[in-house]
Amino acid sequence: MRTLEHPKPEDFSLDAVLSALADPIRRMIVCRLAEGYHEQACLSFGLPVGKSTSTHHFRVLREAGIIEQRYQGTAILNSLRTADLEARFPGLLPAVLASAQPATP
Repeated sequence: MRTLEHPKPEDFSLDAVLSALADPIRRMIVCRLAEGYHEQACLSFGLPVGKSTSTHHFRVLREAGIIEQRYQGTAILNSLRTADLEARFPGLLPAVLASAQPATP
């Protein structure tokens, strides 16, 4: 069975997490996962980028510790590492998610 490497929560780097979240496409992925797209294949997100660019964005998020990826057959399923991020950087993910929402008048 193929597996992908994921950092342990104690190895998360604030710089890597913030850098990963600085990109609008990666924030879009994180927001969709937070909205309930848990355990979704990469292609199901319908991102406005090519396949290789999409793969890059998911890899950056995984290597920063923001998402977990696992193989199911030939698909890679993605989930947000909410508990791990909250334990390592309390309040960061909710703040990012709140700031990604459109402002209300």
